[in-house]
Amino acid sequence: MSADKPKKSKVEVIKEESHGLRGSIQSELADPATDHVADATTKLLKFHGTYQQDDRDLRKARRKEGLGKAYSFMVRNRIPGGRITAEQFLGELDIAEELGNGTIRLTTRQSIQLHGVVKGNLWSTIHRINEIKLSTQSACGDVTRNVCCCPAPLRQNGLRDQLQKLTDEIAVHVRPRTKAYHEIWVKDLETGEKDRVMGPPTEPEDDPIYGQAYMPRKFKIGLSLCDDNCIDVYDNDLGLLGVTEGDQLIGFNILTGGGMGTTPSKKNCFPALAKRLTFVKTEHLLPIITAVMLVQRDFGNRADRSQARLKYTIHNMGLPAFKAKVEEYLPEAEAICGVAEGTLPRPLPEPHPADVTGYDDHMGWHEQGDGKYFLGLPIENGRVKDEGDYRLKTALRKLFTDHVSNARLTAQQNIIFCDLEAHQRAEIEQLLADHGVPTTEKISNARRHSFACVALPTCGLAVTESERVLPGIVDELEGVLAELGLGDEEFTVRMTGCPNGCARPYNAEVGLVGRSVDGKTGQGRYTVFLGGNLEGSRMNVLFKDQVPMNEIVDTLRPVLVNFKENRQPGEGFGDFCHRIGIETLAAIEEPA
Repeated sequence: MSADKPKKSKVEVIKEESHGLRGSIQSELADPATDHVADATTKLLKFHGTYQQDDRDLRKARRKEGLGKAYSFMVRNRIPGGRITAEQFLGELDIAEELGNGTIRLTTRQSIQLHGVVKGNLWSTIHRINEIKLSTQSACGDVTRNVCCCPAPLRQNGLRDQLQKLTDEIAVHVRPRTKAYHEIWVKDLETGEKDRVMGPPTEPEDDPIYGQAYMPRKFKIGLSLCDDNCIDVYDNDLGLLGVTEGDQLIGFNILTGGGMGTTPSKKNCFPALAKRLTFVKTEHLLPIITAVMLVQRDFGNRADRSQARLKYTIHNMGLPAFKAKVEEYLPEAEAICGVAEGTLPRPLPEPHPADVTGYDDHMGWHEQGDGKYFLGLPIENGRVKDEGDYRLKTALRKLFTDHVSNARLTAQQNIIFCDLEAHQRAEIEQLLADHGVPTTEKISNARRHSFACVALPTCGLAVTESERVLPGIVDELEGVLAELGLGDEEFTVRMTGCPNGCARPYNAEVGLVGRSVDGKTGQGRYTVFLGGNLEGSRMNVLFKDQVPMNEIVDTLRPVLVNFKENRQPGEGFGDFCHRIGIETLAAIEEPA
């Protein structure tokens, strides 16, 4: 291939030829002859917020019956900062019950996913999400995903309100300019003409940030404060770490190149925390964000998708060269943002010394600082459902109908009920108890700080179980911790069904990553990582590989015993593992 025509992956060609992400989406959705769409269309539908999946639990049985896969779609919302009204949450529950599998799932990026949406219901699902004034645009695909920030409605000093306002501004700025989403899913809100098939425009719309091929891979942005890294700011392609002086937000340290996904079989693939690039004033956020995105757009790997995230661009260029390239793109970025050239200093300054110092999941009851209260409610693995005596979905319906006007979704798959009055506390707690829903003080710290990805049966990438088995593993872990007198310890346990890292396992104090399945027993085997920290600012390291699921807690037990006996005063579990070192940890055996 000639030098002026660099090699491109199949997905790059699909994007370029899609006429602004339109492709044949409308005609394929209108075709009643099939229950699924073609592969090229699945790639484009991701940009519209939906993945085509199938129920992997049913594959063998359907194959025996001569049937194909049981196809359905996962639909993901884009909810900047996790802010949602009672009407919107109730609307999501209605849509899930009428058009999905009856459950919703809170995600690790402060959003909502609906599962089990069949092809014939896909248009109605996304259409109705827009009717309740939410959106699925850019919730997936090679664009900027849902922009995250601290969800706590703490109003003592206004800092978090500033973060939320900036989050909204950034989300609007980085949204793709193509009108395809509006044409396909939104334009007919009044007429309801869902089967109308439209041709693509003669010329795709100009998009100064994304161009015609969009980003080489997904791009994640998150905002945080130094004393409260509740969104794992270092895990983002672009982390914006707020620097304060007293109660004033003076600017942001710009962190670039975080990302949890990896392919263990490829030596050049790795998870990474972002690197500290520069410091900018708050008013200069949009130009620096734009410049970083432009560099990634033009220099990210478009031939090999496993090497296409920003972390690999920076790794291959080196941070100094990457920073120089960002400076080179500043004039174009400033023009896109409508500010004078030279607004940002050249060269870009070094980062401010401020860094992450704390973490708070914001669970339990708290004063907001404006005379009202908020309640953080833990939701195990983010799944909202009724099952036996545990009737969470019904409880949330009652809360949002009669007691709660608005809420925030957290990066730990939990929910925060906002703007509550003091007198509501007893009634809300009783309602939750009546429906078998435990509040923070009713669960262990191990369960409070654990979460998992969806994995089986719907995720096509899953190697092992995750969401469905982590509760049982935590049950077992709780027993060991209670036996050792460590029940009050706070440390993160995160589990994924594959190495792609959707539940951010690689900076957890205990990371459990699906690796393989035993051919005889069908039991999953996992890689166990140790040594991250609660603050999310340190990577963990591989402790043991190919651990059978039923041996995970037994594998951790000797380390926990050693932690109890040899920890330093006030030392957390992840810090202990990091200090001791992986070779020492690997040699630990439980005393007779």
